[in-house]
Order: sequence, then C-alpha cells, then structure tokens
Amino acid sequence: MADADHAPPLALLDGAALFLDFDGTLVELAETPDSIRVPGALRPLVERLARKLDGRLAIVSGRAIADLDLYVGTAGISVAGSHGLELRAADGRTSRPPPVAALEAARAEIAAFAAGREGLLVEEKPASVALHYRRAPALEGEVKAFMAGLADRSGLAVQAGKMVAELRPPGANKGDAVLALMAEPAFVGARPVVVGDDITDEDAFEAAVRLGGAGILVGPQRPSAARWRLDDVAAVSRWLREAAAQ
Repeated sequence: MADADHAPPLALLDGAALFLDFDGTLVELAETPDSIRVPGALRPLVERLARKLDGRLAIVSGRAIADLDLYVGTAGISVAGSHGLELRAADGRTSRPPPVAALEAARAEIAAFAAGREGLLVEEKPASVALHYRRAPALEGEVKAFMAGLADRSGLAVQAGKMVAELRPPGANKGDAVLALMAEPAFVGARPVVVGDDITDEDAFEAAVRLGGAGILVGPQRPSAARWRLDDVAAVSRWLREAAAQ
C-alpha cells in the first residue's frame, strides 16, 4: 500500500462503474447513526450520476439497506448493506444470509454490555449488530476486548470501523459486494471506481484494483489500496457534481 494523495481526474469515470460509501463519504459522520444530516441535493445527485453511468452506480455501506432507503432513496439503484452481507440489485432482487443463532444470542449480551456503560450505542442490523463508542472514546479498549471475546466464543467475526465494532457472521465484505455487483448485466465490462473513507472500504478498493479499476480515499492521507484521494465529504460532493455536469 502507498499513501494516496492526488485528486482523481473527472475522466476516471468515463466508462466506469461507481461504488459509493455513505457515512464519511456522501454525508458527514455524526455521533449516532440517526443524527446525520443529509443534504437535500444528495438524492437528485445520485440519480443524475446513475443515469449518466447508464445504471452503473451502487451504494456500498455498513448501514442496513433499509436504513439507506430512508436517507438516499435507492429504488432502481444497486445497493450493498451491512458491509456486503446484504445485496440488492437495481431490479430489486435481494440476498442476505439466513439468521445465525449465535448472532441472535449475542445481541442480548451486547445490549447488556452497552446498558451498563454510558455513551455506548447499539445499532441493530438484519445480519449483524454494531456497538458504537464515538460518544465514549475512553471505552475503546474495553469495547474491542469485549467484542473480540464474544466473537471467539460464538464463532462470529468482528468488523472494525471508525469508533465502532460490529459483530457479524464471517464471510462477505465490501470487496465481495463490489465483485458480486460487477457481475450484474449493467456493470459487466466496466472499470470499478470505489469511493470510501473507512478501513472497511479497503476491501472494496482492493477488489476494484483487481478488476482494473481504482479506489478514491476520502479524508486524511494514509496508507491505502486507493490510488486517489479527496479531502472530505465536501470535496466528494464537488467532484461528483462536476462529473454529473460533464
């Protein structure tokens, strides 16, 4: 990996398939998942880009698909939720793993752990459960140790992110989501371009590179599989607006 530190050219999207993360990429991060502020121009911008790319656009997020529907309006757009555990094609075909007994049992343990520690927030998802500690950063070590121990006992996996640890079945990640969506008819033959800010987006960057595409890191410079970088959510918005207008 190298440090990505060059703004992507608009020509990067010529003939490309565009995969967009949500939190930290299209909207600013917030203390809680439901306290984000979604710009009114976001939904029409995503729709314009999808038309410009002939449907080769997808949202790939750690959020559940149902949550993304509320904020973006993803009808007619391919979407991956829960870090790739949920997939929905543009025509509405949906896939998600069956319920996992160990995960259902772990939900109660995570809720009890959070209830006794001020500032922790549990986010329930169809195929996983996330424990946010953005409002209690001093608890990071305790949260990570608890989730790692729970994963060891249950046979589940921990997905780390920005101020969050998520317990989920082992398997699919954002890279797998990109690979699966690239097999959809509208995407076949295109170059994947992935835009994301978190460590969870690295799998997607790597998948894009393997298919001859590229990643765009959002945020401060750091070692990444992404070749390009944009400073922040505002820079992403400007770049996407310029691309849509061409």
